[in-house]
Amino acid sequence: MAALLLELPPPPFFNCNHHRFLSSSKTTLHYFPSKIPPPLTFTPTTTYCFLPTVTSSSIPEDEEEDKEEPHSIAVASTIAPDERPQQDRRKVVQIAWEKLVRWSRSWRSKNNKTDHLERTNKVVVLGGGSFGTAMAAHVAYRKSNLEVQILLRDPLLCQSINENHCNCKYFPEHKLPDNVIATTNAKAALLGADYCFHAVPVQFSSSFLEGIAEYVDPGLPFISLSKGLELNTLRMMSQIIPQALGNPYQPFVSLSGPSFALELMNKLPTAMVVASKDKKLAHATQQLLASSLLRISTSRDVTGVEIAGALKNVLAIAAGIVEGMNLGNNSMAALVAQGCTEIRWLATKMGAKPATITGLSGTGDIMLTCFVNLSRNRTVGVRLGSGEKLDDILSSMNQVAEGVSTAGAVIALAQKYNVKMPVLTAVARIIDNELTPKKAVLELMSLPQVEEV
Repeated sequence: MAALLLELPPPPFFNCNHHRFLSSSKTTLHYFPSKIPPPLTFTPTTTYCFLPTVTSSSIPEDEEEDKEEPHSIAVASTIAPDERPQQDRRKVVQIAWEKLVRWSRSWRSKNNKTDHLERTNKVVVLGGGSFGTAMAAHVAYRKSNLEVQILLRDPLLCQSINENHCNCKYFPEHKLPDNVIATTNAKAALLGADYCFHAVPVQFSSSFLEGIAEYVDPGLPFISLSKGLELNTLRMMSQIIPQALGNPYQPFVSLSGPSFALELMNKLPTAMVVASKDKKLAHATQQLLASSLLRISTSRDVTGVEIAGALKNVLAIAAGIVEGMNLGNNSMAALVAQGCTEIRWLATKMGAKPATITGLSGTGDIMLTCFVNLSRNRTVGVRLGSGEKLDDILSSMNQVAEGVSTAGAVIALAQKYNVKMPVLTAVARIIDNELTPKKAVLELMSLPQVEEV
């Protein structure tokens, strides 16, 4: 029987060890036809494999007695035939992952710029709430000699942060970095700042900013952490900040995405988006914030990021109502899906990109706020659905649920852009005490059966 025996490096999935053809560790060439080809030379290894050669029709007559032996060469393998497709799939996944890792390393080697963080000497945070405190701590950990000041109105909280390195009101069990200090002096806080994080609730932002406008440098970039719409004017933070400061060219960035302050303080992996019409400013903010625990993507769709961040708070109240009324998982999924659609309708009418609404600042933030108990707005909804009065709920909370005040503004905005928003409108009516949660559910379920768009 004609066969070619070669010593080859082991292929990925085969272990060739047919006992009949193993002779020695030397390179051996067995060839039975009359015309012997030139000798081949191979580097010796320890794995043997024989290759397909001839068929039965080409066997010489003097070898006919060997016809009972198989003439198409079969490769011996330790892997059963039914396991090979699974091994192949694993190899494909492995190759795909290796390509991703190589791309990541290559990209970082070309774009891993930390010079901007190194040039930053001082950051100020306006407001000492939970998220403002969390961002102050995150930035302070990024650079040990970076001066991070939190501007507060509460002198007792200011004293607690400076003496105990702890925000006793929101994070009593978390120690703040030593380079975080608090002050009630706006002039001192803003003097020489490279960046300003705005963490004041939306409804109080305009009056607060007007009070400190004289100390704000015209070129100081403002990074807005606040999400919502101003009730009477329907303005977003990208409009409130420059108008309140009297500077239409005040550099502005919106920071948004699925992020609970507590998890940032616990240094858990998080991903967010910075949006600015100034591409260079967005990338500079990305360099300032991005770390091994916080991924920062950039966007130029400021409207999409802001409107998604505002409307998701109203939708979270609706999700909480469903939970409080024990309407089940089917109802929850249907309501959130409809709410996402309504947000997309309004946002795109306002000029936002649909991709933004399905990204981190849209769908990502919506999922976090609607389904997790840490959400303040969801908590308001749960208690409303359980039968509590809104005034009692709000008076018992030590943080602002932006969705309550934003709901009315959202509906006014929807009317302005001629967009129908049944779920978010129902929330606004419940908050205004014009509709009970039970009645709202009945009315929503009785709406016309229409084509999904």
